[in-house]
Amino acid sequence: MRRAFCGELTVGMLVIAGAVLTGTAAALMYAHTQDPVELNPDSVVLKFSSSEVVSPMRRKLVDEIEFSGALVAPATAIVGSRAAGTLLSLQVTEGSRVNAGQVIGQIDDAAISSRMTERRTAVESARAQLTQARRQLEADIGLAAQRFISNKALESSRLALASARAQMESAQTQLTTGLLDLRDTKLVAPIRGLVSKRHVLVGEKLKLEQPVVTIIDLSHLVLAGLVGTHQVRRLAPGMPVNVHIEGTAVPVAGRIESVAPAVEAGTRSISVIVKVPNPEETLRAGQYGLARVALTDTAECLTLPLEAVARSSGMDHVWVIENGRLMRRAVTIGRRDAERGCVEALVGLTDTTIVLAASFDSLREGARAVVAGPTKP
Repeated sequence: MRRAFCGELTVGMLVIAGAVLTGTAAALMYAHTQDPVELNPDSVVLKFSSSEVVSPMRRKLVDEIEFSGALVAPATAIVGSRAAGTLLSLQVTEGSRVNAGQVIGQIDDAAISSRMTERRTAVESARAQLTQARRQLEADIGLAAQRFISNKALESSRLALASARAQMESAQTQLTTGLLDLRDTKLVAPIRGLVSKRHVLVGEKLKLEQPVVTIIDLSHLVLAGLVGTHQVRRLAPGMPVNVHIEGTAVPVAGRIESVAPAVEAGTRSISVIVKVPNPEETLRAGQYGLARVALTDTAECLTLPLEAVARSSGMDHVWVIENGRLMRRAVTIGRRDAERGCVEALVGLTDTTIVLAASFDSLREGARAVVAGPTKP
């Protein structure tokens, strides 16, 4: 709010010289002055009520650190082809919801199935040979005890059993490998989430490790922003953050998850990760967000109402009453707290300074002024 005190008094107003006028009456007289030559500046005393003046108040200000970035889903998985072959089926589309372990597609397994039949046969053959070698050794042990065969023949039976056992283990290993290859022809979702993209179509010939679909879990999102080195020292993991997401009216409550230990090359800034809960999955990865961290001072500072500070000629100033006179005082202001309507006064004022609570136009420096009643803080 601005009030107009404009200039000098008219000749007709000199008859009330020495009277004490309120701020409003003085403003009217100043505004209609025609002949400044006949004005006695000390003939009028401007009288301000206690509600029109303030003394600077010491309080703790709430400061904010802002940084922005896009929402990212850290739990993102790309399902790739673990076997080469033709894609026979794919049961999901973009936007489909899947669960961890769910089979979502099938690669042609005819060639692998054929090899599996051969390997099962090889295992059965190796098992039969192992059984025969074991029986032969048992028989030869009995014959050797009766001295019907030599120790050399007995040792040959032992070597034959060891060879049959190795062949059995090799055949079993090849069968197990084939089973794994057969399992890899099934495309399985590794995490719970939504399919964000399909990379291939049914019928395509897939290469090994070729991406098929991308799955994201939206229940846990993060915002990665950059904060200047002069501010990041005031941030720490666990601090609450209000995140304003584009397209939403209500900010989301998040927390700082981590602060990078090193400066980003070429930016002189440090990365800060904010965890943004999204249990209802109303937010989407890629949305732009503005994070605000509220910080309260540990020490009190001198503050003034925002309306008390005026600006002219590129400088901030206030009107003060000093020794019964109006004086314009240059001030250096700092942080603003719009919510509480105050501003930090860095230089130019003390706790006892009497300041006009609103900025007035056309006040005259040196005019007599008094305050009626106690000054409010």
